[in-house]
Amino acid sequence: MVSSAHEALHQIFREDPGLLARALPKAGIAFPEPMAIQRLDTDLTEIKPLERRVDTLFRFDTADTGSYLLAVESQGRKDPDKLNSWTYYLAHLYAKYELPPILLVMCQDKATASWAAEPIRIGLPTCTSMAVFPLVLGPDNLPAITDPDVAAHDLPLSVFSALTHAKDPALPAILDALATALANTGGETAQNWAEYTEIGLGDAQTRAFWRHLLATYTPRFPGRGTIIEESINKGIAEGKAKGIAEGRAEGIAEGRAEGRAEDILRILQLRGIDIPEAARERITSCTDLDTLGAWFDRALTAASAEELFGEA
Repeated sequence: MVSSAHEALHQIFREDPGLLARALPKAGIAFPEPMAIQRLDTDLTEIKPLERRVDTLFRFDTADTGSYLLAVESQGRKDPDKLNSWTYYLAHLYAKYELPPILLVMCQDKATASWAAEPIRIGLPTCTSMAVFPLVLGPDNLPAITDPDVAAHDLPLSVFSALTHAKDPALPAILDALATALANTGGETAQNWAEYTEIGLGDAQTRAFWRHLLATYTPRFPGRGTIIEESINKGIAEGKAKGIAEGRAEGIAEGRAEGRAEDILRILQLRGIDIPEAARERITSCTDLDTLGAWFDRALTAASAEELFGEA
């Protein structure tokens, strides 16, 4: 069964085909800039009852190098049967469209990416009749985006980068930057990319962490019934005597501090770090966002919970 993470990893190019031309140079892969992009039928089935279907297929037209086909495959694990399928795809596409086909494989872990990048050679050891050299995008060659400003500059690329680094230890920092960028952008576009990211992450725990980050930055994501919304409402209720605006500000601050504390605990849990009760209490009771921010950064590399509280 095809997973939602598998679908999201190549579906993102259907949402923004031009992303291909922006993502490949980020990975150090020189590619001609397209003038036009056309989605093609992904069905590569022959007359005989053998169905073969590529994940996503595009025709790219360029000004200088003519036209070519780009077959996009999402690969979550090593699968020797795929080597035969990929070879067939390229041969069939070349025969059907009479255009040079290129295979692009997207992976979420380094081991699979390294395996997928190996050339596929057909023939005798001393005589290769056909060779396939897949292009691969994955955590090895696609930069992790941890700066909210950089993430906001190109949201589709940032979402794609987050999905390809879904198994990276630095994923919490990547998602934090993306959540901040989406919150600062706001609107329906940001909402759609936020939901797309959740689908593409796949893992239930990581999805929960992503939803929690969105809750932390919820002022731009209304209607979700999130933790910070509850904190805002509580702050407004408690602050009526001093004014609704003052109460709302207090609620937002409390909600962000609470959310950041839970982020820190979640990162430590994901990294397998033991959290003594005293450390947990100190983290959850802290209300200073600057201090919590420093602890959040240390949580990505700390060997123990106690290391969070060292001198800056």
